[in-house]
Amino acid sequence: MNYQETINYLYESVPMFQQIGSDAYKEGLENTHQLDQHFGHPHAAFRTIHIAGTNGKGSCSHTLAAILQAANYRVGLYTSPHLIDFRERIRVNGEPISESYVVDFVENHRPFFEPLHPSFFELTTAMAFRYFSDAKIDVAIIETGMGGRLDCTNIIRPDLCVITNISLDHTQFLGDTLEKIAIEKAGIMKEDTPVVIGSVCEETRAVFAQKASEKDISITFAAEKKKVNSVTLKGALKSSTNNTVGWIYDAPNYPELEGELGGLCQVENTNTILHALEQLQTLGYQIEEEHVRKGFSKVCELTGLMGRWQKLGESPLVICDTGHNKNGFEFINKQLSSYSYRQLHMVIGMVSDKDIEGVLALLPQEAIYYFTKASIKRALPEEELKAKAQPFGLEGDCYPTVFEAVQAAKNRCLPEDFIFVGGSSFIVADLLTSRNALDLD
Repeated sequence: MNYQETINYLYESVPMFQQIGSDAYKEGLENTHQLDQHFGHPHAAFRTIHIAGTNGKGSCSHTLAAILQAANYRVGLYTSPHLIDFRERIRVNGEPISESYVVDFVENHRPFFEPLHPSFFELTTAMAFRYFSDAKIDVAIIETGMGGRLDCTNIIRPDLCVITNISLDHTQFLGDTLEKIAIEKAGIMKEDTPVVIGSVCEETRAVFAQKASEKDISITFAAEKKKVNSVTLKGALKSSTNNTVGWIYDAPNYPELEGELGGLCQVENTNTILHALEQLQTLGYQIEEEHVRKGFSKVCELTGLMGRWQKLGESPLVICDTGHNKNGFEFINKQLSSYSYRQLHMVIGMVSDKDIEGVLALLPQEAIYYFTKASIKRALPEEELKAKAQPFGLEGDCYPTVFEAVQAAKNRCLPEDFIFVGGSSFIVADLLTSRNALDLD
């Protein structure tokens, strides 16, 4: 098989949550342990940092990876989902896993893994660990897929655990309260491994504090000792790779800290990252101020991160963001209100297993809406999304594809307008896949 045939085989033969949702979810670590044993426990060959949480995992993972790369570590980065190409999930120093490695891995090990019927994420995790071992990395940033306690990444013995935050998401698997979800995320906490918690509420703080006490581990509640106060738009600074706008973080320990990632959500993420860096330095990681500054200012260039308040056009301004749940849209809505524009155009699509009404209740009524759907089976049909949006005073038309929705918004816009595209990672993925056809930056 060639690369595309191999990817098609994975998508069609291995249950993939990204595409089909709950039918791909497998509880327990039995398959993971069998795969790990088959490949010789590759994760033991390098140091790891484990990152869980409802929102912010991607920003925190990529930024920490960028900083460690700037500090001359050879860094593996395992994240999900991908936006354009499967290989985005597995990177070493920002470079995606090679097509040939993916092909060879599947071809050589099919006789072993096919009888196991692993999920897509179980198999992908095994591939990542084996690739990182073969690539002789120093340290890997490992992002959980969902939850933590039963997530197949949870076989590692990390130097540091980070839990960004807790909000209601994947409730059918993780529980229908913040406390229940926190218990699942806290499952990554291990003896002799410090943990940084990004933000908490009363229910979740108690869960994490109890778990830390039981395991006698050091716990840092980042929100209770702020290292960053705010973030402001720098101006027209553009990344060399993806036109991310430039921002300035008000971080007293790093005055005038410039970053590619911005928006109000990055205040919380940056605070979490700076506390994590402090722990890593205590553990002996050689990280200097110059490495921190380079990592923040070039995170997209160094790691290939996309879709975080990413600027794709100007006159009209076009921004996309992968925020996909109520907590994410609380930040997005506030961010939208901080801009000046003649008219706001919202290209929106969601997947069917999210708190759709919770998101719709946050969206601005004065915007013109372009309801659409991503090209995955989990996507909520655009007509259903429009029907759900009407009771919230959100008006607009339906479009069967993201390309058609964005094209319609561009045709209707004046130069001083604002187009926002989001609602799910998969909407952003379809947008980025079509960016050349849409004449976007």
